[in-house]
Amino acid sequence: MSLNPYRKLVDRLNRKKPSSEPARHARRALMKPKFFSISHSILFLTILFLFLPLFFIVVFSFNAGKSSDFTEFSLIWYKKLFCDSQDLWEALGNSIIIAFSSAAVASILGTMAAIGINWYKFRGRSYIQTISFLPMILPEVIIGVSMLIFFAGIKVPLGLFTIFAAHTTFCLPFVYLMVTARIDEFDFSIIEAAHDLGATEKQTMLKVIIPAIMPGILSGFMMAVTMSLEDFVITFFVSGRGSTTLPLYVYSMIRFGVSPVINALSLILIVGTIIIAIILRRFLKVFAATK
Repeated sequence: MSLNPYRKLVDRLNRKKPSSEPARHARRALMKPKFFSISHSILFLTILFLFLPLFFIVVFSFNAGKSSDFTEFSLIWYKKLFCDSQDLWEALGNSIIIAFSSAAVASILGTMAAIGINWYKFRGRSYIQTISFLPMILPEVIIGVSMLIFFAGIKVPLGLFTIFAAHTTFCLPFVYLMVTARIDEFDFSIIEAAHDLGATEKQTMLKVIIPAIMPGILSGFMMAVTMSLEDFVITFFVSGRGSTTLPLYVYSMIRFGVSPVINALSLILIVGTIIIAIILRRFLKVFAATK
């Protein structure tokens, strides 16, 4: 018995109907990956370019000599790091204090700015949004010189406080950007539900809005800490006597040759950064699962 011509047309169209997106992803996952591709090669070269210098730092931190040739395994530089490097530890302590304090203040101010600018309409709102990104666009030399002139104009002595103020100003736009990205994905119906249940503005802010955007706040905080720790140009202009940070200390050592003690300290910082990243990643997973 022959099929109806209309039925044949319907069957033919169904056979040519494009598959759904989940089906295409499933077939793509079952496909055997190619051993060589341009994307894989670029990824490998990028990772090699980023991590190869770190590998050499780790290896030569165990070198017995100061030369670029590895002679024999030794822990002499770790001994000097912990026993004979008081100035280095003071510089590292200054960097950590400034980094975490400036990142904390920048996170608070950046979060408040992101909430106020994105959720409230007021005169000059667009201009404030544009100006807030200037520290990200301007070269650090210009920011450092302008900060130096400003502190000199108001008669503030250069020291740890001026570095703290400069780093807070510099890191603020980055926190603002991270929190704003989180706010753009925020479900405003949650706020309406909180108001319907009788929550005040303060309760809504502390118990609804802040927990919802906490991943963005923590991301901005960690970015601010990282940028403060590695900053050299701005710190060079606004630092004073007794306020040497780790980048300034390493720069002062370059004139006499970098000691392998820096390699030992770098390994400790790398391990510490990895541990903090793992802990923060697990914390964010637990935090997201409980919300």
